[in-house]
Amino acid sequence: MDPHKLYIAGEFIDSTSKEFIDVVNPSTEKVISRIANGTEEDANKAVDAAYDALQSWKTVPSNERGKIVRELGDALKEERETFIRLLIEEQGKSYDLAVGEVDMAIDYFYYMSEWSRKIEGEIVPSDQTNEQIFIHKKPIGVIAGIVPWNFPVFILARKVATALIAGCTIVLKPSQQTPNTAAKFNELVHRSSLPKGVYNFVTGKGSEIGNVMASHPKVGMVTMTGGIKAGTKVMEAAAQQITKVNLELGGKAPAIVTKHADLDLAVKSIKTSRLTNSGQACTNAERVYVHEDVADEFLLKMVDVMKAATYANPLEDKKADIGPLISKDHLEGIYDMVKEAVKDGATILVGGQPAEVEKGFFFEPTLLKDVKHDSAIMKEEIFGPVLPVTTYRDFDEVIEMANDSEYGLSSSIYSENYHEVMRATALLEYGETFVNRENFEAIQGYHAGIRKSGLGGADGKHGLEDYLVTHVVYMQYKED
Repeated sequence: MDPHKLYIAGEFIDSTSKEFIDVVNPSTEKVISRIANGTEEDANKAVDAAYDALQSWKTVPSNERGKIVRELGDALKEERETFIRLLIEEQGKSYDLAVGEVDMAIDYFYYMSEWSRKIEGEIVPSDQTNEQIFIHKKPIGVIAGIVPWNFPVFILARKVATALIAGCTIVLKPSQQTPNTAAKFNELVHRSSLPKGVYNFVTGKGSEIGNVMASHPKVGMVTMTGGIKAGTKVMEAAAQQITKVNLELGGKAPAIVTKHADLDLAVKSIKTSRLTNSGQACTNAERVYVHEDVADEFLLKMVDVMKAATYANPLEDKKADIGPLISKDHLEGIYDMVKEAVKDGATILVGGQPAEVEKGFFFEPTLLKDVKHDSAIMKEEIFGPVLPVTTYRDFDEVIEMANDSEYGLSSSIYSENYHEVMRATALLEYGETFVNRENFEAIQGYHAGIRKSGLGGADGKHGLEDYLVTHVVYMQYKED
């Protein structure tokens, strides 16, 4: 099985590495591809190529860049079915979610292409006579883009399309667990009008080549989606050159269900928010606080929907609600969290253990009640199909518990009382709050967290601005 090649300066090349990493289908546990465990030399070569290409790419008129970004969206659309299959195979994503992810990635290229004529500067008044102050927005430079395994197609689009429309060049490193869709994207780039070196691709471990990219003096910004430990290492590496970082590092989203909630809506939305991508999404509802007056009814309804949730190899069953977890280690870690919660007094209402299957890293959809607020499963990111639930008595108490987290990405509230909703949106300390709906962001919004959920953000106008720097020009002139 030949490993995927690197893509640097418009050419498919072999890595200088003699080591390779197997890529495993988490539904079948079979090896489906191989990648090179890339070297520092590979990473440096890719950054150098991106830096050389930057000098001409940043001068290309933005409307021309927009046409190329749209061209990439068209190419992805033509290969839509291939990307859906590859995504399901490498990541275990359910069929409907895989379709949704690929379609959103296509839409992201189209959306970002429309920003080509919307990057604006300013003219501000001067304190001096005969002077104008111009504020220009310019590309920040070479982007080191590190993509996670849980949404490998969409987050590739989020980083690549934004970088290109801003006038930046990029070196992309996919997750070593899900590189196949990114490798296929290289072929689309190679056939496109994108100049050589503007987009580059390297493979390997983030702890090695990712940190090389982050500490490289020719990199203008590192954008990484992943965990806190990896994000900390990236920040440490970037600090060597005082390089800007853009980080999304996970979440522990609270879902508040008040006594004024539409319980059917809350149950449906929280189930969707918990089981999306088998619970492996940063915005998933990770913990539920339900008012004690409606807790019993809420749990009865939630038991029904969690019991009804199905799991299977998505390539064999397109209707399955969830697929496998990404790896055996990940599955075992989630099982340990559930067992620890039970030791702390939680009760399993549904599921609670790895699924009984011949192959694949499947975990049963799981519902826990009577979970202590200070237990590990309410504090640490689960990243699996496990929903812990506890109760509360008054509004101030639940806001305090919801905000009691080292994370600060997403949150949600379910209530038909707009006074409660308005108070919650004012008091919840999160980058996002979803009201009476599932946790999933819009590409025209702004996806960003606070605290240990990261720095900077993505999507919309504000996400694009992270890829730009401000250049102020003080222009004096003479009177005739």
